[in-house]
Amino acid sequence: MPLNSKNNSLREALLLYAVTSAKWVGSQTFLQQIESSLQGGATLVQLREKNMAYDAYLERALAVKELCDRYNVGLIIDDNVEVARACDALGVHIGQEDVSVSDARAILGSDKVIGVSTKTVDQALVAESQGADYLGVGAIYPTQTKENPIRTSIETLSAITSAVSIPVVAIGGITAARIEALLGSGIVGVAVVSAIYAAEDIQSATRELKLAVQRLVQ
Repeated sequence: MPLNSKNNSLREALLLYAVTSAKWVGSQTFLQQIESSLQGGATLVQLREKNMAYDAYLERALAVKELCDRYNVGLIIDDNVEVARACDALGVHIGQEDVSVSDARAILGSDKVIGVSTKTVDQALVAESQGADYLGVGAIYPTQTKENPIRTSIETLSAITSAVSIPVVAIGGITAARIEALLGSGIVGVAVVSAIYAAEDIQSATRELKLAVQRLVQ
């Protein structure tokens, strides 16, 4: 059965959502870093390439898709609906300034997953009404990934999870040490970048994060 918001598979996949970044590539290659996160227990991977040309983005997406398939983990493509379709990814994640949910759905079809970044209850309700399958809410904490991100309070995060019926993940500066503060917020998981890919031992960092999130949502 395809993952969607009407079964438990998507909620389970959103537990520990690893968002890639080539920023911290060092002793390991980009693909080796992703594989380490998969070995550590990442339950979903988002390929995030903001300034890459289509052909290069697709080439990278196909390589990451092959890797994710080996671990039976879904791949989400950030922003680029055409790349998501071409590599047969699980779905796409779009922001408020990107393609609309309805346009993404028209391109990808009903079986694919569409996630939307939101910061307010109003944005969350609009995304849900347009057919989003899940929401990413944040930045909850200061983050190394974006410059001067607009923060979203934990109170607003909780208000969003209460207002919608689709699953919600928190994102933005989340670490194993900060996860406990999200207890009771109603999220089904967390999306992280630097807490995994900037770690010296990616596999161990991923494993620690997963245990922390499992305690949070159990």
